[in-house]
Amino acid sequence: MVGQWEKEDEEEVVIRCYDDRRDRTQMECVEKSCEIGHDHQTFLFTDTLGDPICRIRNCPLFTMLVAEVGNKLVGSIQGSVKPVEFRDKSVKVGYILGLRVVPSYRRRGIGSILVTKLEEWFVAHNADYAYMATQKDNEASLELFVGRLGYVVFRNPAILVNPVNPVGLKLPSDIGIRKLKVQEAASWYRRHAASTTEFFPNDIEKILRNKLSIGTWVAYYNDDNIRSWAMLSVWDSSKVFKLRIEKAPLSYLLLTKVSNFLGRFLSLFGLTALPNLFTPFGFYFLYGVHGEGPLCEKLIRALCKHVHNMAALDDSGTCKVVVVEVDGGSGGDDLRECIPHWKMLSCDDDTWCIKPLKCNEKMSASLSEFTKKSLRSKSRSSLFVDPRDV
Repeated sequence: MVGQWEKEDEEEVVIRCYDDRRDRTQMECVEKSCEIGHDHQTFLFTDTLGDPICRIRNCPLFTMLVAEVGNKLVGSIQGSVKPVEFRDKSVKVGYILGLRVVPSYRRRGIGSILVTKLEEWFVAHNADYAYMATQKDNEASLELFVGRLGYVVFRNPAILVNPVNPVGLKLPSDIGIRKLKVQEAASWYRRHAASTTEFFPNDIEKILRNKLSIGTWVAYYNDDNIRSWAMLSVWDSSKVFKLRIEKAPLSYLLLTKVSNFLGRFLSLFGLTALPNLFTPFGFYFLYGVHGEGPLCEKLIRALCKHVHNMAALDDSGTCKVVVVEVDGGSGGDDLRECIPHWKMLSCDDDTWCIKPLKCNEKMSASLSEFTKKSLRSKSRSSLFVDPRDV
């Protein structure tokens, strides 16, 4: 696959599949040059533990493309294809992540070429839609995907992050929590969540059986007369990649020191101390968060505390935060309120964009109108965040 960018001497860029034996060393240099955290607002870095494709390995079908000039790698992109329920239909969707272009080679069309070639790979594997996630203030990314490549904004979820308290949190005595077997959990999700959720994975059993999926828990009131319940599943991302914080603002450094000093006292009031996040750390990702009944919010909060205590007791000691991404429906705002999180660590400006790959112009216009209504509606269905996309 070959493309060109406009330049006086018009260098040739070759797009090809990533070769681990040949490209790993150069790919590490590309990742390092493109690390998140070079402005005053973001300071989060990713450690792939020496595996550039660690974030897509658990997907049913995946690829990584690289952009090469001469013998030098100057960019990359990753993608996966999976079956989901979308707009009440079973379709295949391609997920785009990890678009990287070395700073000195930007603004030459390499990013567009990489995305276009990945879309061609999606189509070759029968994907009906392509989607990606970025931040709403990432002007360069939105200009590329929405402004030039025909994507439309689909959802605006929030990423909620809560530090793990090593002391542990007290659970309500009137609530019971039980771990579900894989088949039982899959049945519950299909029965209760699939019909009210966009992007519900048709291969939910594979996700629940994955070695990174720790389990699924359901919470209920010990009083049988209270007809409310909640459930969620836990994915151990710490075994795939690590995160670290660098170049943090002074206020964050001071808060870390103070919260650690007062950690034991904070736990007495049900508060969480901030762990040391300046060395590589892992996290638990909560997915499939679902509740029913008038009092399910308290049950969801109890489940989150239960997971925090699991993380605190993790022998590896690498899990220092718990992360969940939530999106709307009529209960979207309620979820944000009942899930414990630190606003300083959380992000409420995640933006998902989508594009039809096989549809004609009429269907493309229909999708655009659908997404506009979805963003405005207070009763839209919720969004199932696949942990393999994290």
